Amino acid sequence: MTVPSTRKDLMIVNMGPHHPSMHGVLRLIVTLDGEDVIDCEPILGYLHRGMEKIAENRTIIQYLPYVTRWDYLATMFTEAITVNAPEQLGNIQVPKRASYIRVIMLELSRIASHLLWLGPFMADIGAQTPFFYIFRERELIYDLFEAATGMRMMHNFFRIGGVAADLPHGWVDKCLDFCDYFLTGIAEYQKLITRNPIFLERVEGVGIIGGEEAINWGLSGPMLRASGIQWDLRKVDRYECYDEFDWEVQWQKEGDSLARYLVRISEMTESIKIIQQALEGIPGGPYENLEIRRFDRVKDTVWNEFDYRFISKKPSPTFELSKQELYARVEAPKGELGIFLIGDKGVFPWRYKIRPPGFINLQILPQLVKRMKLADIMTILGSIDIIMGEVDR
Repeated sequence: MTVPSTRKDLMIVNMGPHHPSMHGVLRLIVTLDGEDVIDCEPILGYLHRGMEKIAENRTIIQYLPYVTRWDYLATMFTEAITVNAPEQLGNIQVPKRASYIRVIMLELSRIASHLLWLGPFMADIGAQTPFFYIFRERELIYDLFEAATGMRMMHNFFRIGGVAADLPHGWVDKCLDFCDYFLTGIAEYQKLITRNPIFLERVEGVGIIGGEEAINWGLSGPMLRASGIQWDLRKVDRYECYDEFDWEVQWQKEGDSLARYLVRISEMTESIKIIQQALEGIPGGPYENLEIRRFDRVKDTVWNEFDYRFISKKPSPTFELSKQELYARVEAPKGELGIFLIGDKGVFPWRYKIRPPGFINLQILPQLVKRMKLADIMTILGSIDIIMGEVDR
């Protein structure tokens, strides 16, 4: 009788581009030997919309509504970086009150982004309950956004030299109430998840990245801080008015998926601390620097002129970009979000390069999933926290 020889055929599987837990339209071509991952190749570009080219054919103000479509979960950060670059280029001062309002909005947006990371990440691992819980808190943040900006997700709230509108009456008290409530919500998440043996079994020691490795791959944000490196642009660059508040950089040294989870959970608590301090110390004064109007290149319209009657009653403000280049960056929830901007003495940028954190953090995925089990791909991909809008731009 002949003994059947064991077959060593490798199997190639497509995960995505519309796999429910792929967090968007990411396609992974996975080579499997049974249940073990031999190779993994991410295929990008399904959500490419030419955002950089669009930016080079728009004024900064016209482009502001577009930018919230990069990372559509942390919308305030994309707006912040879009106005920060021209502000640094034109050396424009932001009033104290506007800076405080910005910090409050940015930190609320950070919490919203981390919440919508936590829910699907837990669902990928197999815990359904947190997915429903996070929407409860996130809904409250969006209610605050709606009250202040008129929009829940795509706010169009930041302006060069300040913000579009002041905080409405009673908003500060509402936000303080939310902060008190949310701290109990975080305690609930930690009770439910952090010491759960099934959860720990799935994430502990999975997808380990060492500190030096993280730096060499150019990782940033929670991915970098979970590998034992205390690097946070809010402390390093001291943009807006973060150095006026008392808060700590959150980090872990293990570098696995559990460490990344712990960093993000504790970052939400720190964000609440920053928001509470900002709300209690928010100064009076203007919410926009009207000085920047002198940069406008708008000619005086005559009543019966063709432009006035037919094209537009009030042209959108144009901001002249001086002939120099600049790299601006902010600490977004997913990592370092940067813009490389080259001005050309015109109202359009000559070059507008976006450095998305998700795109650069995603590079390490093939290396992390090799020699792991198939089920660990979802854990590792979830712990990286990518949004395909900013990966593909």
